[in-house]
Amino acid sequence: MAIPSNSPVTVHAADREILRGLGEQYAAIAALPVHREKAELWRRMNDLQAVRPMVWITEIPWHEFSEDTEELRLQCQAGWARDLERDLRRTLYQWRHLPVDMIVNNHISCPIAWHSTSFGILRQGDRLEITGGAGIASQHYEPQIQSEADLVKIKDPVVTVYREDTDARFAAMQDVFRDILPVRLRGMDNYWYTPWDNLVMWYGVQEALTDLIERPELINAAVGRIVQCYLKELDQIEALGLLEPNFGNNRVGSGAYCYTSELPRAGYDPARPTAAHLWGCSNAQIFTEVSPAMHWEFALRHDLPWLKRWGLVYYGCCEVLDTKMDILRRIPNLRKVSMNYRINIERGAKAVGADYVYSYKPNPACFATDTWDPVKARTELQRVADSMRGGHVEFVMKDISTVAGHPERLWAWAQLALEVAEGAAN
Repeated sequence: MAIPSNSPVTVHAADREILRGLGEQYAAIAALPVHREKAELWRRMNDLQAVRPMVWITEIPWHEFSEDTEELRLQCQAGWARDLERDLRRTLYQWRHLPVDMIVNNHISCPIAWHSTSFGILRQGDRLEITGGAGIASQHYEPQIQSEADLVKIKDPVVTVYREDTDARFAAMQDVFRDILPVRLRGMDNYWYTPWDNLVMWYGVQEALTDLIERPELINAAVGRIVQCYLKELDQIEALGLLEPNFGNNRVGSGAYCYTSELPRAGYDPARPTAAHLWGCSNAQIFTEVSPAMHWEFALRHDLPWLKRWGLVYYGCCEVLDTKMDILRRIPNLRKVSMNYRINIERGAKAVGADYVYSYKPNPACFATDTWDPVKARTELQRVADSMRGGHVEFVMKDISTVAGHPERLWAWAQLALEVAEGAAN
């Protein structure tokens, strides 16, 4: 969520010039015809038409991409301006060094400031930071749900929109980028729906998995309560007009871009988008070693009331799903399925076939080794491309916690990934 700023939106003259300079660079890139060409390739893939594999990189460990370099060094003074500057510099950096099939918008986005009280129950336990500045941590969760009586701790969310804060930032950005780029308000374009991510943080990982067998009634009741809360939150977000049209240059779930000719559906009101015209998502990341039958019983069947509300659906994240396509096919409007690098690639390809987009997540550990091995990285991608001939594939390199201090490894991966993708079109 885009939370309101605690400081006034002050436009310093120096900040304005810095942002305008970056905006001019951004606008020149956004005007290139290649973005329209790439958007058409993404659209064809998501529409299940013949196209080469598409490639996207996200979740980059920017803390290792030294801000001592001119490209990434922040110079603005005001907090809101530094946040905007950071986003612009990172986009420009990615375009210069590892663009693959990225698309740069022909506008600047101003997020709507809003907040949800969420579910009223906060995770507790010890947290051990693994990498400085990367947000990667080891977490022990202290159980807070031990009986059905504890389910009252899970509260209905309340959503609030902060119009004044939004209007102030929007006006400031319009002033900064006047005659360079249009500024557009942006609502929620990737509603991260994941009941099980929440449940294990409140229940404990081992405790929750054990109770799939020992106390299934409690698990089902807990998941059902969380889903109920999500649905109430979605109702408010729709009513407040916070949903963003997300059938373009955005991601949904853990996948890549969402260009498609199938959305929005008939009856769409651009002034008040609803879930029926947009992409939605779900996952159960903790369920890799859980059987398909239990995955259905304790996760997917609970998700259906949520998933039925969306026009198209992306399913999965880090869980292994190559053995679970039979249950996933029960999802209405399913279009993309996450295939984590730990799957059996050929089995996953056979299960997905040409019916869905095979959203493959390569192994980011290739960047963390003492020695960079481009042959191994290329072999992994080539195996996927070969297995999915006649299908629809996106390579989504994500969860990159480290490049071992060598950003050029990611540049090299971008080049070889595009070579594999383009070679698969022949």
